[in-house]
Formats: sequence, structure tokens, C-alpha cells
Amino acid sequence: MATAAAASPAAAGTSAPVDLPLERLERVLPVEAPELRTGVPVPVPGVPDGPRYVTGRLLPEKTLPAVPFTAELPETEVGLPVKDPLGEGNLGALRAVSEASELMLKAPGATVGAPLSAPGEHLSGLPEPVLPELGVAPPMLRGTPAAVLIMG
Repeated sequence: MATAAAASPAAAGTSAPVDLPLERLERVLPVEAPELRTGVPVPVPGVPDGPRYVTGRLLPEKTLPAVPFTAELPETEVGLPVKDPLGEGNLGALRAVSEASELMLKAPGATVGAPLSAPGEHLSGLPEPVLPELGVAPPMLRGTPAAVLIMG
């Protein structure tokens, strides 16, 4: 179970910090529990690229626009104490740290074509029936996490 620390209003909007209490592992496993600090990204919606008219189509293109979201993938730190194999105590801690990075995601979108064509001259200005079209814009997720190992 994770506990989330309350973020200040000035820092709200990028990520919510989380410290995972792993001390209970020490009761089950005969090792010291690692420390794990991370955060949960809070996505902020952007402006969707809305529907637009295309000549020759009855319905606009991008009928259901894809909505972009941005967030910050927070810094994550894992610390594992290293025991001295020759005696008592610890040699230090092995730490893995990933830097904070920009996270971009885009919700799926869709383009729908009407079951009628645009009005044409060959039918006295009336539309003719056509097969309806459906196009789906796939979701997108982009981020660049990087980790660094430190012995200290």
C-alpha cells in the first residue's frame, strides 16, 4: 500500500510524490528492505487538433480529435543496503536513480466518413450511397527515462 505526501499548491500539476513503505518485507525476508521513492505523473490535457472541413466530404476530418496530454515522469530513487560479507554492518548503499523526464501521451482519435458521397453533377446534385469509412488514430506514449547506478 502506497502513501502519497500532499503536494503544495504551487507544485501541483506535475506529479504526486509517493514513498513506498517496504519495511514490512523485513519481517518476511531476512534482508534489509530497500528504500523506494517515486511519484505518480499527473497528466494535464492539452488543446485537441479539432475537426476540419475537407472538400468533397460531408463529415469533417478528425471527427473525434485526439487529445494530447503532457506530464512529468518524476525522479525515482531505489536504495538497497549492501551488507559486509566479512563482518557486521553495511558497506553502504547501492542506489539507482532515474531523472525526471517529460512524458507525452495522446488519446486515440477517429475519422468517420458518411454513407453518402458529396453531391455530384451526374445525379442532378444529389449524393449517392457509398460504403462508410472509419479511420482510427492510435494512442501514443513518448518518454525518455534514464537510470544511473551509484554506490555510496
